[in-house]
Amino acid sequence: MRVHFGFDTRATPAQVREAFTDVGDRRLEVWSKTLDPARYEVREQGEGWAVLREGSAGVPFWVLLRYEWPDPDRVTWTLLDSDHCDRGTGEVRITPRDDGGSHVDVTWRHSGGRGLRGRAVLLAQGLIAPVALPRVYRAALDRAAG
Repeated sequence: MRVHFGFDTRATPAQVREAFTDVGDRRLEVWSKTLDPARYEVREQGEGWAVLREGSAGVPFWVLLRYEWPDPDRVTWTLLDSDHCDRGTGEVRITPRDDGGSHVDVTWRHSGGRGLRGRAVLLAQGLIAPVALPRVYRAALDRAAG
């Protein structure tokens, strides 16, 4: 299953990158509509990478992701474990806009749904994510921009 969407935000490229790479308490503030603090855990972190366990409030699913930020305009992740799928990667690309904001392109690739439940989750993500997540991400990043 591949999900791709793009959107514009008033957040600068540096603010967008920080929102995706800050693994401290600020991450829970910025992504308060999508991250469940009870499921959030920093497992490991180093220069330019972090391993995080994440889940959304009201949804009984979780993922263990290794985030990496190899370039100022790109953040990637690899699925290490999950309760609903076997494989996955993702990428955020950040492009500056002339008005000082950013254009953000997001791509997910998840596969190997575990059982009927996992396949249903992947199907729902494929249908809902391209419509709902651009608004959710834009709102989070606009809040982060102040």
